[in-house]
Amino acid sequence: MEDEKLLRKAKKGDSPSFGEIYDKYAPKIYRYFFLKLGGRKGEAEDLTHEVFLSAWKNIETFDVRGVPFSSYLYKVARNAVIDYWRTKRPVVDIDVVPEETFSADPDFAKKLDFDSDLAMVKNCVASLEPAYQDVLIMKFVDDMTNREIAGALDKSEGAIRVIQHRALKQLKKEIEKHESGFSQTTEEA
Repeated sequence: MEDEKLLRKAKKGDSPSFGEIYDKYAPKIYRYFFLKLGGRKGEAEDLTHEVFLSAWKNIETFDVRGVPFSSYLYKVARNAVIDYWRTKRPVVDIDVVPEETFSADPDFAKKLDFDSDLAMVKNCVASLEPAYQDVLIMKFVDDMTNREIAGALDKSEGAIRVIQHRALKQLKKEIEKHESGFSQTTEEA
C-alpha cells in the first residue's frame, strides 16, 4: 500500500518519493547482485544504480496491475545479471577477501571454518541452475513472498513453490556431494 502511494507520487515527478523507494529496495537489489555475481562489490553497486536509474526513467510507464514494484525491480535486476554475464569476462576482485582474514584474532580458526562453510554453500548455490538460484536468493536472502517472486520471474505462485522445492532438494544433494568429497580427501591424507 505504501509503495503504491510513493509510486503515484513518483510518476508525477516527485523525486523524494522515488528516493524512499530507492532507500527501501536498494540494499535488497544490491544483495541480489552481490550474490549472483560471486561477491563482486563494484559490479553489484554499478548494476544496482543502473536498475534504479532505469526504473526512474521508466517510472511513468510502470503499471501496477497487481504486481508489486519490488517484483518489477527484481525482473530488471535479473535481466541485468543475464546481460552482465553475456558481456563481461569474470575478473578476480581483491575486495572479496575480508580484511579480518589477515588478522591475528584468537577466534581465527572458528571464523575460518565459518567462512569455509559459507563459501561452500555459496559455491553449491552457484552450481544450481539460474532459476533455482533466483528463487532461493529472493526467498531466503531477500525474504520475498512467493507472490513477489512470481511477479519478478513471470511465473505462477505454484510454479515458484515447485521451483523452491526442487532447488532445495538439489542444493541438499550438492552440499552432500561436497561434504562426501571433502571427507574422502581428508581420510586419504
